[in-house]
Amino acid sequence: MLSLWPIDPVPDQADPWHSDPMTSDVATICSELISLDTSNYGDGTGPGEASAAEYVEAFLRGAGLQPERFQTTSATRQAVVCRIPGQDPQAPGLVIHAHLDVVPAIAADWSVPAFEGTIHDGMVWGRGAVDMKDMDAMILTVVQQWQSHGIKPRRDIVLLFLPDEEAGGRHGAHWVVENRPELLEGVTEGIGEVGGFSVELANHKRLYMIETAQKGLAWLRLKASGTAAHGSLIHDDNAVTRLARTISRIGEHRFPIQLTPPVQEFLEAACDAAGVPFDPSDPEAVIGQLGPAARMIGATMRHTANPTMLSAGYKSNVIPGEAQAMVDARFLPGLEEDFFAQFDALLEPGVTYEPQEKDISLQTTFDGDLVAGMTAALRAEDPHAIPVPYTLSGGTDAKALSLLGIRCYGFAPLQLPADLDFTSLFHGIDERVPVSSLEFGVRVLDRFLRDA
Repeated sequence: MLSLWPIDPVPDQADPWHSDPMTSDVATICSELISLDTSNYGDGTGPGEASAAEYVEAFLRGAGLQPERFQTTSATRQAVVCRIPGQDPQAPGLVIHAHLDVVPAIAADWSVPAFEGTIHDGMVWGRGAVDMKDMDAMILTVVQQWQSHGIKPRRDIVLLFLPDEEAGGRHGAHWVVENRPELLEGVTEGIGEVGGFSVELANHKRLYMIETAQKGLAWLRLKASGTAAHGSLIHDDNAVTRLARTISRIGEHRFPIQLTPPVQEFLEAACDAAGVPFDPSDPEAVIGQLGPAARMIGATMRHTANPTMLSAGYKSNVIPGEAQAMVDARFLPGLEEDFFAQFDALLEPGVTYEPQEKDISLQTTFDGDLVAGMTAALRAEDPHAIPVPYTLSGGTDAKALSLLGIRCYGFAPLQLPADLDFTSLFHGIDERVPVSSLEFGVRVLDRFLRDA
């Protein structure tokens, strides 16, 4: 087990662990987690998360804690839970949820090995560096700091490391909610991935994006029916062309802008920081201030539906009687029925669909003690931080945990270089995270979680 304390702490400082030498090993932990291939192909053929679960369990035991490692739906789908007792046993608990799986990587596309956890140019490289083995590593680092210094948080904190987030969580978070809800007994709030990272505006002010909402998810399998026939005939009832027309219409369609409360709140805050007026009739005007983050924010202003897979036929001279496609649809919080009414209008006659995976949207408010704590921790490490609420265009395990009444936020804090296209690295090529960002995240999480 790594020792994260190569030098003696300064005894007369209130926060002796808040210095780079004492957080630097977070990069090594992140690298070691990346080197464990936990690719999730979504069909059960991947290696599973057992290797990473074993690593996390061993790390926590080495720190003097008593974690539980357990399998969910199979021996390869494993999770780890560990409850850290707080000073106030009557206070409601806080869960930190993190996933251990990653999306696959095609080696030929990468300039570095995807599963070696290479550290160079001040970055940790590899699949999972930002989604989300970086947060896994920051959590482990903070916990070992606490154990080494006898630090006890204000309230119980439940660490929950999960499998299968990248494929909808049916083998992970949803399984825990349905089969092991007692692990989260007394927990009322939670934090997880895709929030707390910085975005630098054109005027160099830094926003820190705290996730308060998520779009809903619907992975839809479309089926077009027709009449099977010989490929040499004139044929007007062709399932392939019927599906192609539908898919083309879906792919080219732009749903109208619909500003939900958290999106409008974000846009107003961004405009204020940028020093430009917010125009509700032209909300996209502020997007240009956001740099690479504009793609993700733009997707939270409207429903989206993108064709992702096509399948039809079995021989070149046979017109098939059926053709299929997959569509990744994301609907705005509170507007699921509105989305499907618009989506249905895009279908050709003879095209039907059924959800292959469907999950709820989320929405909470940007207020309360937890948000105040996030804000204070960020500003303690970056006095120029401007925390703002935002909506995630994708989804996380927070969807499942919210079914237990847990109020969830995305808060995995990172201060990022202005020129790093961070949002493109999620599921992207040459995924990487700056070492300095990891160290910043450890310091912020430590400050926040002790008093959360």
